[in-house]
Amino acid sequence: MNRMRRRIMQASLAASAATLAGGLPHAARARERKHDGRAGLRILILGGTGFIGPHMVREALRRGHEISLFNRGRTAGDLFPDLETFIGDRDNQLDALEGRNWDAVIDNSGYVPRHVADSARLLSKAASHYLFVSSISVYESLGIANDEDSPLATMSDETVEEVTGATYGPMKALCEKMAAREFGEDRLTVLRPTYICGPGDRTDRYTYWPVRTMQGGRMLWPGSPSDPIQIIDVRDLANFSIDCVEQRVTGIYNTVTPAGAFTMGDLQNDCVAVTAAHMTPVWVSPSFLRENDALRSIPIWSSPEGEDSKAALVSGERSFAKGMKTRPTRETARDTVAWWKTLPEERRAELRAGLGAEQEADLLSRTA
Repeated sequence: MNRMRRRIMQASLAASAATLAGGLPHAARARERKHDGRAGLRILILGGTGFIGPHMVREALRRGHEISLFNRGRTAGDLFPDLETFIGDRDNQLDALEGRNWDAVIDNSGYVPRHVADSARLLSKAASHYLFVSSISVYESLGIANDEDSPLATMSDETVEEVTGATYGPMKALCEKMAAREFGEDRLTVLRPTYICGPGDRTDRYTYWPVRTMQGGRMLWPGSPSDPIQIIDVRDLANFSIDCVEQRVTGIYNTVTPAGAFTMGDLQNDCVAVTAAHMTPVWVSPSFLRENDALRSIPIWSSPEGEDSKAALVSGERSFAKGMKTRPTRETARDTVAWWKTLPEERRAELRAGLGAEQEADLLSRTA
């Protein structure tokens, strides 16, 4: 099982178009209309109330677009009470979307290929553009520096629908395939982010580092300060997503910080700077972590040795060429800490990722 794929996965886990006056389906008319980035679009977001969805909603609303949501109504149902929300389930409960039309669909909640196929098929005549949020876990190997044309992961049984560390990447690759089958490459955008971080992250994979730094004292850090890592601030992902929808940017794009530009040492410096904590870093080798069965507990970082050695060297050049911008990583750290401090005490009581206090203390006791 690919370790990086497993850790990225742990976050996580057409109706016919209505005709208008003149007889043209809305989707066809939308394809003919040219948007300059200012005209309001009607955008359907599949999800919208989890982690990345709210950032996309807020950015789209800020730019003057009209947003509708489709979800099960179970998570943060009161987050956007003024928005049109269709209640349903991607598992055979899409009826609420029938007979409606949008300029674009943003799918940030697709993990099961059948679900993506069903929604894309239903919406292919109801919208002119489909943006699917995928993952860098789709790549066959994370031991090479991947770009968008690198080979994708596969699975022997494509009917499997259980999302695990082993199936997450291949299933995301199949989801991309299903979206392309229904919308065609000329109407589809696929974004492949690495670790998504920033305010609102429920996984604590990135959050672990500044929050643990804030506690001070001796702190275990993996590998060396020069080890590359890659992230994407959730707000940068949201901004680029809306850019793509506004400008009808199609194609496949890795959404990552520049390969080799951000390291574990940079992350440590960011964490200390935004917390002003008195923390003493203790750097340990990949072999130390392996021997003490701690590799799986280290988020964001991947060992520069072995099957995931190039996981943090994914090319984002294609995205940057299309205008994607990534904010300073220190801003991400600062805003993540500020958000963390607003959470209820019970939420802050135990981080959902990273080394537990006892585990870290035991590992530190084993260092020279």
